[in-house]
Parts: sequence; structure tokens; C-alpha cells
Amino acid sequence: MAKRKIVKIDEEKCDGCGTCATACAEGAIAIIDGKAKLISEIYCDGLGACLGECPRGAISIEEREASKFDEKKTHDHLDRLKIQSETQKKAETLPCGCPGSMAKVVTRKEMPKTSGNLPVCESSLGNWPVQLKLIPVNAPYLRNADLLIVADCVPFALPDIHSRYMPGKVVIVGCPKLDDATLYTKKFADIFTTASPRSVTILHMEVPCCTGLVRIVEKALEDSGKEIPSTEITIGIEGNILLEKAMI
Repeated sequence: MAKRKIVKIDEEKCDGCGTCATACAEGAIAIIDGKAKLISEIYCDGLGACLGECPRGAISIEEREASKFDEKKTHDHLDRLKIQSETQKKAETLPCGCPGSMAKVVTRKEMPKTSGNLPVCESSLGNWPVQLKLIPVNAPYLRNADLLIVADCVPFALPDIHSRYMPGKVVIVGCPKLDDATLYTKKFADIFTTASPRSVTILHMEVPCCTGLVRIVEKALEDSGKEIPSTEITIGIEGNILLEKAMI
């Protein structure tokens, strides 16, 4: 092996947001066990397209002995990733899939009032499934909808999420740290292209890794070519609203 430039990942700094994996055109980086990993040296061309994308400064370029970048094997690798993505997408539309993944609209009655004229705490969920991986891209409830994209820790911190944010919105839940950011980006881009939602609201926790959800959605919007009014809301660990701002 000869010396050449290649990506170096500082796992101590990495929060697993997945932005680097999305930025790597060669598919050389993946999020594994909550950290960015270099899948194989032969997939990394050492050009550093992922450097400026890391919000934690966890990625750098070093010069060391490494296997030579293999363009043909990289193309084969990208083809496999594409097939995996298409297979997953196809599985989501199969009628013989898991019954719990069947897309459905949940009808809710009007919430009763207490003697203090306050609503009884009831669910405002209007769609199923809610996990991004399980939601079919062609689910009818996605069309022209107001999407509420929620990092999966948010409902545990935000006690009034049902009454404050969920009414009238289609809920999509995901974890930007523990799941595959590249697949998330592709899935959201497909949803934006196919369903043309009216608006997007992102709820995420204040911890740095959770902001990866915003970057995933931003990249998906860019890839889809759609300009959809979007809002980012940051939730504190104590359940308070720290930030609310328009993205588009």
C-alpha cells in the first residue's frame, strides 16, 4: 500500500448526525452504532467533500498508507446501495407486508371538556404508521398534508405535543443519530416529490445530534427541487421551547 490522502473520523467528536454520510458521493461513510464510520478505504477518494459538512469538526483528511481508491468497486457499491433503497421502497408498497405497517387514517372524535373547560388529554394522532421507515411514500394521507417531522425523543420531553403541535398534521417520526441519514434523506425527498406537502414542521431536541434531522430535511428538499414552507422548533430537555424559526 502506498501513502495517500484519506478521510479520518474522530469518533470522540462525532455525534452521529449523518451529514457526512449524506455528503459522501462515493458512499464511503455510514452511521454505525451511532458513529460515522469509513466503510472501506477503497471507497474513499480522499477529496474531502464531506469535510465542510460536519458540524462537530470530526472529519479531517490525513495522509497515510491506505488501499488505493477503486473507482469500479465504488460504482458497484453505489449500485448495491441504490438497489437496497429501491428494494426497501418496493417492500413498503407490498400488500403482503406487516399488517402493523398498513397506512391508515385515524379518525378522532371531538375531545370532551372537563369541568374546568380544559380538554381531556387525548391522542391527536391522525395517521399510522408514524415511523419514517414504515410509511409508504404513496400513503394517501401524505398528499398536500402539513407534515410534523418529530425526532423520536421529543414526545418524552414535550408533555403537550398532542394538543400543541399534532392536530391537523401528519406525524413522521425518526432518529437522525441511530438510523441511516442517507436513507432518511432519500425517503423524505421521495415524499416531497410524490406528495407535495403544504408545509413541514420539524421538532427536535436541543442535543447536537438531534439537529441532524434539520439537515436531512434541508438536503431532501434540495434534492426534490421543492420549495415547501418549513419551520424548525427546538425542544429543551426540560420540555421548554427553546427556538422556533422559519427555514424556508
